[in-house]
Amino acid sequence: MLGPRPVLVLSQNMKRESGRKVQTGNITAAKTIADIIRTCLGPRAMMKMLLDPMGGIVMTNDGNAILREIQVQHPAAKSMIEISRTQDEEVGDGTTSVIILAGEMLSVAEHFLEQQMHPTVIIGAYRKALDDMISILKKIGTPVDVNNKEMMLKIIKSAINTKAINRWCDLACSIALDAVKTVEFEENGRKEIDIKKYAKVEKIPGGFSEDSCVLRGIMVNKDVTHPRMRRLIKNPRIVLLDCSLEYKKGESQTDIEITREEDFARILQMEEEYIQQICEDLMRVKPDLVITEKGISDLAQHYLMKANITAIRRVRKTDNNRIARACGARIVSRTDELREEDVGTGARLFEVKKIGDEYFAFITDCKDPKACTIILRGASKEILAEVERNLQDAMQVCRNVLMDPQLVPGGGATEMAVSHALTEKSKGMTGVEQWPYRAVAQALEVIPRTLIQNCGASTIRVLTSLRAKHTQEGSQTWGVNGESGALVDMKDLGIWEPLAVKLQTYKTAVETAVLLLRIDDIVSGHKKKGEEQSKQPAAPEPAQE
Repeated sequence: MLGPRPVLVLSQNMKRESGRKVQTGNITAAKTIADIIRTCLGPRAMMKMLLDPMGGIVMTNDGNAILREIQVQHPAAKSMIEISRTQDEEVGDGTTSVIILAGEMLSVAEHFLEQQMHPTVIIGAYRKALDDMISILKKIGTPVDVNNKEMMLKIIKSAINTKAINRWCDLACSIALDAVKTVEFEENGRKEIDIKKYAKVEKIPGGFSEDSCVLRGIMVNKDVTHPRMRRLIKNPRIVLLDCSLEYKKGESQTDIEITREEDFARILQMEEEYIQQICEDLMRVKPDLVITEKGISDLAQHYLMKANITAIRRVRKTDNNRIARACGARIVSRTDELREEDVGTGARLFEVKKIGDEYFAFITDCKDPKACTIILRGASKEILAEVERNLQDAMQVCRNVLMDPQLVPGGGATEMAVSHALTEKSKGMTGVEQWPYRAVAQALEVIPRTLIQNCGASTIRVLTSLRAKHTQEGSQTWGVNGESGALVDMKDLGIWEPLAVKLQTYKTAVETAVLLLRIDDIVSGHKKKGEEQSKQPAAPEPAQE
C-alpha cells in the first residue's frame, strides 16, 4: 500500500502565499511606495522626473501625479497608489502625506506581528485610535472667517509653499482665491463649488509666469469663421447653439432620382432656403455673436456676415456650458425655438486676440460670472503642467475651507498634538491593545520627522525637543519650520491647513493600514502573457504533418 498521495486542489499554474510571508510582503511593498515619495513632503521638497511609455516627461512633486505614472506589480502597492488618488479626488491636497502615513502605520505594525500578536488585535487598536484621532482633531480645529481675504490667502499659501510654484506664491494664491470665489454658487442654501467644470485652466506656452491671470469671463481657442466678421464687439448679445447651421442630411441613407433638370435646381434651392430660414431665425433675436458646437456652412457664414453677426463654430460642449454660465445665455438646440430670454447679455466685451501663433476668442468683463478661465503663461510645457497641478491643489484647498471653514495648524504641529494626546490616553488603557494604540501615536510623528529630514536638520534633536514642547500646556500649535528645520509656533508663521484635508488623510491612512493587515493569503493564478503567446502558435503544428 502506497502512502497517501498528495491532493492537488489548486491548478498547476496557481501561486499561493499565505501567513506571515504575505503580511511582511505587503508591509514591505507599502514602505517602498512611501519611500519613493518621502522626499516630496514640505517646502524643501525634491522633484521627481518621470518618463512615461510614450516618451513624455512629467516633472512634479505632487504625490498623486508621481504614483499615477509609476507602474507596479505588487497588489499591496497598487492599493497604496489608489489611496493617493482617493485623497486627490476627495480633498485635492495631502496626497503625499497620506501615503507616508499609511506606510508608517504598517511599518509600526510589523513589530507586533513578529511578536505573534494577532492582526485583529492590532486592527482593533487602530480603529480605536482613529476614532480618538478624529475627536482630538475636531478639538484642535479653529473656525475661520471665510470673508477675511488675508487669512484665506495664508491658508492657500501653506498649500502652495510646498510646491514648485512657490516663487510666484502671492500671484498663485490670489488666482486660486479669485477663481474659487467666482465659481461659488449658492442655491436653496446649498453651496456648490465645481472647480473642474467651471474653472478652466488654459495653458499658453510663452510669456512670463507673472502674466498669468483669472479672466472675468471665458477664453476659447478659436477664431471667427469668416475673415470679414467683427473681431471686437462691445456689449455683445450672445446666442449659444448646439445645432449645426448647415443643410441637414437625411438620418437614414436617401437616394433621389432626378429626371428633369429643373428638379435638380429645385433641390439646390431648397437647401439654400433651409439655411436662409435658419439664419433668419437667428437674426430675429438680433445677436452680435453666435457660438455653436457644430459646423457652420459657407452659405450660412455669408448670410450672418451680411447681417453683421460674428460666428464661432465647433466649440467644445464644456466651453459652451462655461460661456452660458458667464454671460447668462441659454444653450438652444433648435434655431426656431430661439427667444429673447435665451440671449446672453452679461458680457461687456468680445474680442479675438492673437497670442503666440494662435487666435483666442475672449468673452470678458462679465457682470456676475459664475465661470471663469485661468490663463497660465510659462516657459515650457512641463513647467506649465506642473503649475496647473499646483493651482488645482490650491483651488481645492480654498474650496475645502469655503465648504468647511475649520483650520488646524500645519508643519507637523497637528500630528504632534494628536500623537501626544494619544500617548497620554494609552497610559490609561489595559491589556494588549495599548501597545498598537501607542504605536499609532508614534507613527504620526513620521510627518514632522520627514519635514526635518527634507530640510537637512538633525532629526533626533529637533524631534525630541518638539515632543518635549508638546507636553507643555497651550503649545499645540508648535511645529517644524520646513525651510530651516527650527521649532516655531505655526500661529506666528501663519501656516494652516483645512480640517477636511487632515481628517481625510488620517481616515484614509488608517483604513488602508487596516485593510492591508487583514490580508493573510494571496492566490495569484494568471499566466504571463509572454507564455500564452509562445504556446499558441506552437499548438497547430502536429496537425500539419
